[in-house]
Amino acid sequence: MANVCVFCASSRTLDARWLDLATETGAALARRGHTLVSGGGCVGMMGAVADGARAAGGRTLGVIPQALVDLEVADLASDELLVTDGMASRKTLMIDKSDAFVALPGGLGTLDELFEVWTTATLAMHAKPMVLVDADGFYRPLLDWLRTLADQHFLKPAGLDLLLVADTLPEALDLLDARLI
Repeated sequence: MANVCVFCASSRTLDARWLDLATETGAALARRGHTLVSGGGCVGMMGAVADGARAAGGRTLGVIPQALVDLEVADLASDELLVTDGMASRKTLMIDKSDAFVALPGGLGTLDELFEVWTTATLAMHAKPMVLVDADGFYRPLLDWLRTLADQHFLKPAGLDLLLVADTLPEALDLLDARLI
């Protein structure tokens, strides 16, 4: 099947519902036969998504910068852990190693990764599917703002349409799988 990169939070202080969503995402990807590509961390949602994938028999590939390895937050249980020299090279490698992308709720790092992969798609540098999981309306304010960018011609509607949006994890993975065929 496919290598699916999941962008999500690495915070250690998240509400349990977000950790549960991440765990279920990893497990659901594994059940569908996909390999998880992650940011290579063992904390927060990032750790939970990898643990969920492995618990369901899935393969995990982590990509992490050396600076985070030095902070002892690397997912040493990954089936494969690639260490980069920085955050920019981490994103590039994650994009190169992935066939598709799922963005779960997250903060600045998640948004940075999502916008990088989305921007490169709008520039036709790849045609890999991208799905945003808008669980509990987490991303609704951002999506509303992005629509105003399109309304004001700062973002082409076709660029906006490249990002698929789903309210639930099953819907997100169905959208993803339909585009991987």
